[in-house]
Amino acid sequence: MAGGSNSKRPHHVNRATDSTNTQQGIIEGNNLQPQTQVQERVTVFDQHFYDGIPCFADVCFLHKSRSISKVSEVSLHLGRAGSIGCGMVLDTIGSSITSLNAGNGFASGAAIKGNGISILAFEVANTIVKGFNLLESLSAESIRHLKEKVLLSKGVQNLISEDMNELLRIVAADKRQELKVFSNEVIRFGNRSKDPQWHNLDRYLEKINRQLNGRLSRDEAESTTQRLMTLVHFTVKLYHELDAWDKLQQDFQRDDLAVLTAEIKNRKKQISHLKKKSLWSRSLEEVMEKLVDIVLFLHLEIINVFGNTDDHEPSIGHMSNCQRLGPAGLALHYANIVRQIDTLVTKSTMSAANTKDSLYQSLPPNIKLALRSKLPSFHAVEEQSVADIKSEMNKTLRWLVPMATKTSKAHHRFGWLGQWANTRYEVNRKGGVMWNETFHHADKDKVDHYILELLLWLHRLAIRRKTDCDAIAG
Repeated sequence: MAGGSNSKRPHHVNRATDSTNTQQGIIEGNNLQPQTQVQERVTVFDQHFYDGIPCFADVCFLHKSRSISKVSEVSLHLGRAGSIGCGMVLDTIGSSITSLNAGNGFASGAAIKGNGISILAFEVANTIVKGFNLLESLSAESIRHLKEKVLLSKGVQNLISEDMNELLRIVAADKRQELKVFSNEVIRFGNRSKDPQWHNLDRYLEKINRQLNGRLSRDEAESTTQRLMTLVHFTVKLYHELDAWDKLQQDFQRDDLAVLTAEIKNRKKQISHLKKKSLWSRSLEEVMEKLVDIVLFLHLEIINVFGNTDDHEPSIGHMSNCQRLGPAGLALHYANIVRQIDTLVTKSTMSAANTKDSLYQSLPPNIKLALRSKLPSFHAVEEQSVADIKSEMNKTLRWLVPMATKTSKAHHRFGWLGQWANTRYEVNRKGGVMWNETFHHADKDKVDHYILELLLWLHRLAIRRKTDCDAIAG
């Protein structure tokens, strides 16, 4: 983050509830502050009623200490990163990253330095990844890809809507919801901070968002996020090292093999090294300033990309007249049904009866009922070959299966640690899977229609395969 732009930002001040606490906080936070300035500060505070909402002061009373706490430059320096496999994200950052707390951002230089984030580091890392993915999804490249590829795809047009304006409103609502999830996690971390200026961030963010005031440029937001992602990278490596350490200890206790002693020693050394380079050893106060800045930037960026609307919460367009799979909790279930059908089609021979029974038992009641009503009057076309039937089915499966696959992928990214912990830190540079690419917003009636059609074709395929087998056997 450029120092010039940061230095022009107003300093955040957390007002104390009484003059005694205020004076004490200033003295403890910055021992270079003259006593006269402390008294002036107390006098100004006494003129205002404290409503519990953090605010920006018009005049900065607190001078930055020359000994501002910094995130270790060694831990952010990437000169040796390649030797331990830092990956694409780290390669793009360079080896000249400065400390997280070097700028004059939301937090004052006299911020209280708490203990290390410790075990909470993995949750903080997961939150940072969410902010990173949301930021990437709002880039010019991602928005262009959204409008030119995703929203014009056959799956989106067939299952969600053909109205581009409506689709963009749906995406905007999704992005606002993602920001709400991200900001709520930042608020939770703020309330756990030892520094009271990070408490009650929900009320502060609500107030500052109404002012539509930006604090970061796009370049600054990306730079800030990259620094945090560097810490995330080492935190992910730490997560896997701790997991390996735990398994190694279990093996040692069970087998009592002396040969494991050296490996245990090396693992312990590596864990200690990664703790120093990751979020584990950082204080929550060091990271909070950047997270709040990112929340504020994302709020404005969504408005810049999709426009400012106050009516994004109600149902959009004709969406109120149909049932959507995501809100109904059926998206993942329907995705599994589609993938089962695809598996049965691609196999060279028909699966065992229990596989087909499993598919049938997983069907929603309305599809079962419709299938039963159509099968008695159903007649397979004699001249259709297995290849012809599969060709007809693939016309639908070609665009339906990718949506089902992305639905499963989107649901797997949730949880305590999210997808990054299970995939060895594979963060999608385009912001990950969007809900519009999945069954989340799909019209249930439309998906039911296509699944029913596929099941009837699957019945034709079964009859044709059986006929071919009987002919060969005869």
